[in-house]
Formats: sequence, structure tokens, C-alpha cells
Amino acid sequence: MSPIGFGGAALGNLYSEVSEADARATIDAAWDAGTRFFDTAPHYGLGLSERRIGAALAGRPRDEYTISTKIGRLLVPVPGGAGRQDEEGGFAVPADHRRVWDFSADGVRRSLDDSLARLGLDRVDLLLIHDPDDHWEQAVGEAYPALHELRAQGVIGAIGAGMNQSAMLTRFVRETEIDAVLMAGRYTLLDQSAEADLLPACAERGVSVIAAGVFNSGVLATDDPPENATYNYAPAATEIRERALRIGAVCRRHGVSVPAAAIAFVARRPEVATVLIGARTPDEIRSNAVSATAEIPEALWADLAAEGLIAA
Repeated sequence: MSPIGFGGAALGNLYSEVSEADARATIDAAWDAGTRFFDTAPHYGLGLSERRIGAALAGRPRDEYTISTKIGRLLVPVPGGAGRQDEEGGFAVPADHRRVWDFSADGVRRSLDDSLARLGLDRVDLLLIHDPDDHWEQAVGEAYPALHELRAQGVIGAIGAGMNQSAMLTRFVRETEIDAVLMAGRYTLLDQSAEADLLPACAERGVSVIAAGVFNSGVLATDDPPENATYNYAPAATEIRERALRIGAVCRRHGVSVPAAAIAFVARRPEVATVLIGARTPDEIRSNAVSATAEIPEALWADLAAEGLIAA
């Protein structure tokens, strides 16, 4: 995987529309910036993200990039749904399909077949169990064995799970033979909870970590988070924003932007194989590329620790 990966949720029209031209230009900019890992899911815009990423990568040499998608939500057609918006998922797309939770072995195969058709590919490099928070028994008892079999057959390259929590991901690492976890928001400058369970387990078992949500959905995306900044996809509480401002003050003393520090803080962990960052415009891609390659003095981490903002 490239050190920086491309998160495809925004290109599924998360919260607001992205034009076809901007979506293609964004993926082209990511490629030009050296990104070679692309992550998507059926959930993202009811398949729109998969279609856009697949189309944009269609002319690229297949052995030069890695792509992951997910299982757990089957997309079922909704007659007459095209006239409504996908309010349930939060994506600005027509509600012409609905999501049905399905972690069965048959559901895994159906979801993968549908994803391959949308991507225009005959295989994916990584297939992840997506958000099984309320479906542990079926996910580990049915979806995981199906993924294990598909990997053994060479149909997919690697298997794993992707979630916004660390506890269940840690169970997957310790109780199965997965290759990777996609961990969103649980190891950042504001939330280091995965340091207590998931990261040590991954180090012990040799499982790669795809670190997502490093800006905690927005509050760490700028040097001075506005009053309406979001944290974990909700309005940031006052104490969270104040903590982000304190982090920003320390970063300024070292001439480092908060986004650059947020990326580097996560990337310095040896368990982390790639930092996954979403974008909806070429300018965001270029800005993230600058942040990802910024020089970070070691003294920054010492000062953040001295102020109790990260562990010593």
C-alpha cells in the first residue's frame, strides 16, 4: 500500500454532491500525488463511489494499485425510489436502492459479485467486513469463514474488518486469521483509545492497520477549528474543540500545521500500513499531499506529551 490511501466515501456524495468531472479529477490528482491504495464500499452513495473509482482506474495498470471494498450491506432495488434522496445513509444520491444488513456466506458472495460489477474488475485486493457492530455472531460465524475460503481460492487477496471502534476489531485480530483492519477515528491526536487494545494486538499477530478518520471527521482538518467543527460526524463538544485548539497552539510553536501533525502522529506507528484520507476535490488532494510530506520535529511530540495531549 502507498503511505497515503484514498478514502472513497466523499465520492459517494457524502452530505453533498460531487460532480462526475470533479470526482474523476480528484482520483486523477490522487494518482498523480502517488496514491496507489483506494478504498470504497457499497454503502458509499449506494454504489456510486465504487462506480466512480472503478471508472477512473480503468485505464491504469492493474498491478500498480491496490483496491479494497466491503461486505455487510447488500443493495436492494427500490421501485420508484429515484425520486427521493438517500436520507438514511446521509449521501446525496437517489434512494433507488436500500441497504440490507447481511453477513451470511451467501451475502458475502452476492455483495462481492455486485461490487466487482460496479468496479469493472475481476478481483479486489482486500475485502473487509463493514461495521458489524450489532452482528458479531453472524460476522465471525458466517462472513469470516466465507472470506477465508475466498482468500484461499485466490478470489480475493486479503481479508479484514473495518469499523469505528477498536474493541470488536481487537476480537477479530485475536480470534480469526485476518490480514488487516480498517480503524476509523480511534487512533488520532484526539482519541488514542486503540493504543490500549487494537494496536498491541495487531503488533502481536502481524495484522496491518489501515488508519482512517485521522482528522476525526473535521475538527483536526484545520489549524483553528471553527465553532461548527465536527467530531465523529457530529458537532464537536466544547471540550473537544478546546483540546484541538491546544494542539494547534503547540503545533504553531514548531511551525507545523495541525493536519500535518495529525497524519504524522498516526503514520509513525509501525502497525500502520497506510493512512486513509478522504477528499472530494483535487485541491484537497494536493493539500493533503503537502501535509503528508511535511517535516515534523521530534520535539513536537515531546511538547504535546508534556501538555498531556498525547501519551508520553
